Amino acid sequence: MAKKKLLLDVDEVICSSGFLSAVNDFLGTNYEIDDFSDYYIDKEAIPKKQIEKFKDFVNNRNLYENTYILPGAIEIIKKLNEVYDIYICSACVNDLNVEGSGKIFMDKYNFLIKNFSFLNPEHFIFTNIKNLFKADIQIDDRLSNLDNEIEIKILFPSYHNKNISDDELKQKGVIRAGYDWKNGWDEIEKILLK
Repeated sequence: MAKKKLLLDVDEVICSSGFLSAVNDFLGTNYEIDDFSDYYIDKEAIPKKQIEKFKDFVNNRNLYENTYILPGAIEIIKKLNEVYDIYICSACVNDLNVEGSGKIFMDKYNFLIKNFSFLNPEHFIFTNIKNLFKADIQIDDRLSNLDNEIEIKILFPSYHNKNISDDELKQKGVIRAGYDWKNGWDEIEKILLK
């Protein structure tokens, strides 16, 4: 019997993007991810008069060099990989530098190869339009990325999705994997590896 297909996001699901590290290095601050509520932390943190300098700063960085792998991600994804056919489905277009986004593709790919070598790199999909790909299960931190046509949709907890109501998730048929990103993978294990 064929394994069920699982679409798995990367940023804020597998790892906490190095984008926060870039913001802190640029501003000389010590922000933590939970200090923000908007997905685009640069819009909250970077003063408008400095945004062009910040764009140049980010374009010369590997955002995955100092990224933080979320607790339990490696171990639980290994377990999931035994039961499900996992496809990484992740965005790579940087709104700050669309033309230079190829570097993000390369850096994210290299991060995945290094830390998740047990996953099939032929199953890595880099796209900003995730609903083009169909699966049985999808895990993402952005409600807008979860495809209505997918049977099991799981919202991974993140700093920017805490305020989405349980009623809204219920209406959309979405399962919440807890409220705290530190325990998100434990919740995923309970939901998908009962």
